[in-house]
Amino acid sequence: MTSDFIVNVTESDFEYQVLSYSQNVPVVVDFWAEWCVPCRTLGPILERLAEEGQGSFRLAKVNVDENPNLAIRYAVRSIPIVKAFRHGKVITEFIGLQPEPRVRDFVRAIAPSESDLQLEKAYSLLDTGQIRQAEITFQQILEKSSDNSKALLGLARSLVLQGQGQESYSILVNFPASREYQSAEILLPLSKTLIDFEKGRVADSDNPLDAAFHNALRLVKNNRIEAAMDGLLDILREDKHYRAGLARQMMVALLEALGDSNPITRQYRSELASVLF
Repeated sequence: MTSDFIVNVTESDFEYQVLSYSQNVPVVVDFWAEWCVPCRTLGPILERLAEEGQGSFRLAKVNVDENPNLAIRYAVRSIPIVKAFRHGKVITEFIGLQPEPRVRDFVRAIAPSESDLQLEKAYSLLDTGQIRQAEITFQQILEKSSDNSKALLGLARSLVLQGQGQESYSILVNFPASREYQSAEILLPLSKTLIDFEKGRVADSDNPLDAAFHNALRLVKNNRIEAAMDGLLDILREDKHYRAGLARQMMVALLEALGDSNPITRQYRSELASVLF
């Protein structure tokens, strides 16, 4: 198969089609042969990803039987072997048949797609406190790919940080099985509690801890996250098991929502650890 994004390469044009071309766009070289059974499975995966990439990388196919000097030059001792070139040099590779998700990760690492770049932008906005802008960007990603678990988690985090209980709960309670599932589970208690607060099911009282808890939820609703965490820490200093651990769960959820890249997360994680342990 050949297209605008896939080429068959030989020893005579390897210099131009791979080394020179890789100065501007990553080139993935698939070393294969007709007799290689795993190559028949891996080849179509790479070709499909090249078409999906629409020029974010070039796929160059090298038949090792017809181009033995290239096989020697790049130490091809078994096939299939896939090498990624950038600026004329091999930057990464893998050997043997790999499942499609791993091949996708390989390609994504060398040639981020438009959605990958948009996702990176959304998380950067979230990490720098531009929460509303992050929410909008995550929603734009999900309009094109509704099952993107990274975008779903990012959207849930941005909604939680804006005190939107029902909206975040709708995402978290139906979260797909993925690497992000555990983080979604950590956010869920906070989301549920925000809903209870919105519906008046978290009563204020003369009890100082209840009043402080009520105030912490009010602060979350008003996007004053640091003040809310200060209040939760004060509660935990008085009672580590307040409301069967709900204050602790909320604190952990807020830290999860902020994310490890947020500059205040480390400080508050340290304070929480000193209070609990």
